[in-house]
Amino acid sequence: MLDMKENQESQKAYLDNFIEFWYRMGYDFVRFEAPLPFPRTTVAAKDTGADPNKDRLWVDLHEGVIMSWDDFERYPWPKIEAMDFFQFEYINDHLPDGMKFLTCHAAGIFEHLSQLMSYERLSFALFDQPDLVQSITDRIGKLILTFYKHLLDLENVVAIFQGDDMGFRTGTLISPDDLRKYILPWHKKYAEIVHQHNRPYFLHSCGNLETITEDLISCVGIDGKHSYEDVIIPVQDFQQKYGDRIAVLGGLDINILTEATPQQVREKTRHLIETCGSRGRYAVGSGNSIPSYIPVENYLAMVDEAVSFMNKFR
Repeated sequence: MLDMKENQESQKAYLDNFIEFWYRMGYDFVRFEAPLPFPRTTVAAKDTGADPNKDRLWVDLHEGVIMSWDDFERYPWPKIEAMDFFQFEYINDHLPDGMKFLTCHAAGIFEHLSQLMSYERLSFALFDQPDLVQSITDRIGKLILTFYKHLLDLENVVAIFQGDDMGFRTGTLISPDDLRKYILPWHKKYAEIVHQHNRPYFLHSCGNLETITEDLISCVGIDGKHSYEDVIIPVQDFQQKYGDRIAVLGGLDINILTEATPQQVREKTRHLIETCGSRGRYAVGSGNSIPSYIPVENYLAMVDEAVSFMNKFR
């Protein structure tokens, strides 16, 4: 117990700075996520970003930690009762006036499934061991569902913003039918419990999800979608097709944020505000997460252009 209290004390300075960052950058919310501890097999590679001396860890695509029923039984599944929710609770209780809290369990059902089994082994198991795939999926799904029951008790949580990358440039990472069988039913459960608490359920998912977008909207019940690439579908085109049914979040392509000048980033940000923003149900922002190789001045240009526009109406 003493170790936990000491750990919490050491986290406060970081969390105070974390909250201050969001506040000073002009956001009206703080977004924070943390995962249950799911041990997995990783490989190391040099960071391609600003610090070449830093290693990045990548999940092994070929060999997972659960590849058989014996592995499943021996795996050290995390326990909700051992999870320290202090970070979530602290942020919830220390928000500046007027700010709210967007949060989620870091990584979703498909991401955990494909990482625990490895993408390669999962691909075989979908044909050879569908019962094992179902059992792993359900074990993960129930843990995350219980996780959300804790988060939704926090009064300043305004939305759950779940991430679960299910696609690549030209399609889904496994067949749409397999996603409908194993993955989407759990997202539906999450959306249902979030809606029961009168909050929206947003989904971040990379890749081309055109074959399951209707499922996500009509069956799962997502309230908003994030992650767009111009080479897949520009955000304004996605909004034209689905924006009367769900919110459209972000969309400033990462390639633009990486390679353009700050002025070009400003112009693209303003373009999205004037096109997507004028239609409603839109929040301007990046098309994906902000990786370390994006020039800081470009990120700041995007944020400043958006905040400057909003300040005209305050």
